[in-house]
Amino acid sequence: MSESSLPTPGERFVNGVLPENPVFRQLLGLCPVLAVTATLASALTMSFAVAVVLLGANVVVSLIRGWLRPHLRIVVFTLTIAGFVTLVDKTMAAFLYPMSKELGPYLPLIIVNCIIICRCEVCASKQGVGAAAADALGQSLGFTLALCAIASVRELLGAGTLLGFQVMPAAWPEWVVMILPPGAFFTFGLLMALLSVIQLHREHRRVV
Repeated sequence: MSESSLPTPGERFVNGVLPENPVFRQLLGLCPVLAVTATLASALTMSFAVAVVLLGANVVVSLIRGWLRPHLRIVVFTLTIAGFVTLVDKTMAAFLYPMSKELGPYLPLIIVNCIIICRCEVCASKQGVGAAAADALGQSLGFTLALCAIASVRELLGAGTLLGFQVMPAAWPEWVVMILPPGAFFTFGLLMALLSVIQLHREHRRVV
């Protein structure tokens, strides 16, 4: 497939936000999505870490795409991603230690995040730096929106707060289940269902 037949940088960016949203459309990287969305702060931190790694990995893979060999490409992707994850992990441990401890093993596990490996394979290894960077930014924004949506619902209902600030009335009956693992599944399922209903409604209106 020639590079000219692939999506443009602008299309790559737009597609990553919603049409090809990594969480709600592609269902990739769900382990950290469900594990680190008990609070909005942890969701934002994980989103930033993934964005840095994805952007760095996409750009590097795009730059060396001419030297990639089919039987070694996954190894190259993994090593490239591992380098950026190590950089992000050590930086966060030095400057954001409490959040680094809160994210725990899910920060270094970005190395095997399906979203990043998928984008290296689908886009970065086939297109130039501009398209690779746009794809990384679009996918990162889509990932961030998904995590923030889930985390906002969980923190608001589970603790009555957002980013640690009290939002709900003091008498709000905290739904403790929402900040526990089952709450992540409930919230994710409900948001998926809501998006599906909206999409079906839009398609119905388009037909009519």
